[in-house]
Amino acid sequence: MPVILGIESSCDETSASICADGKILSNVIANQTIHEAYGGVVPELASRVHQQNIVPAVQQSIVNAKISKNDIDAVAFTRGPGLLGSLLVGVSFAKAFALARNLPLIEVNHMQAHVLAHFIDEPKPSFPFLCLTVSGGHTQIVLVKDYFNMEIVGQTNDDAAGEALDKTSKILGLPYPGGPMIDKYARIGNPNAYQFPEPQIPGLDFSFSGLKTAILYFIRDNTRLNPNFVQDNIADICASVEKRIVTILLNKLKKAAQQYDVKDVALAGGVSANTGLRNGLKVLGEEMAWNTFIPQFQYCTDNAAMIAIAGYYKYLKGDFVGQDTAPLARMPF
Repeated sequence: MPVILGIESSCDETSASICADGKILSNVIANQTIHEAYGGVVPELASRVHQQNIVPAVQQSIVNAKISKNDIDAVAFTRGPGLLGSLLVGVSFAKAFALARNLPLIEVNHMQAHVLAHFIDEPKPSFPFLCLTVSGGHTQIVLVKDYFNMEIVGQTNDDAAGEALDKTSKILGLPYPGGPMIDKYARIGNPNAYQFPEPQIPGLDFSFSGLKTAILYFIRDNTRLNPNFVQDNIADICASVEKRIVTILLNKLKKAAQQYDVKDVALAGGVSANTGLRNGLKVLGEEMAWNTFIPQFQYCTDNAAMIAIAGYYKYLKGDFVGQDTAPLARMPF
């Protein structure tokens, strides 16, 4: 019964998790509020706060799991992709912890871990399945043939869907983090109040840069006519923007499922916590007779449980790395 300590520090969440025989026993996430004043993540500050949070997070995860340090059989960590300074804290801690206790090290690709979050709880998808992975930095459709046999069949050519949500929130003057704020207003708004264009991108790839520009011009032009336009219509604007982003994502996902003849379809990544996207997938899944899978909220955003579960499956393969392993800001999928 291998016990895996998982470490996640790719952006601004410091997280530690304990996985025993494929079961998550704890998942501690320390968020960073320092970035709210800047309207976005400041890499240097993120790295410093990781240094403050990493030891308490690991200690708490061990306490919550009701184990001792001596029970841990291996340390899994996010090697990349992510912010280099943030990754460096997690990687360094993992290497030091493993070295001190003579434990094997397991590197994990952050984006693959988002996909493998679906194997934390029941029900679990069957291979092969499609996973729409949506975050602030990535938008991908992944054909998952096995735990570590994954192929990106569609991805964004420019901006990610999460970035489009965050940039829209800045245009609207909403506080950071913007994505959850748009979600909050969208729940009470009319999604058909305003129409935004859907990019005509061939194949299964995405593009969100043109949509961001269209939203910017829409707000600019209407604010000239009514200086209070955003304040007066904030819920309808958010609902209409969210609807367009969700339809872009789901239209491509539907096309991919038909192309690859797949009936198990999953959602992952930070933006998978978005209410409109979750509901949209459920509705489309019923229409297409799919088996749909969406992780718990705590496993959607960056978390160490997904790193620990990925580490568990790598442990079973004997897939370990050495102490010379370095973090990668860009890591091949």
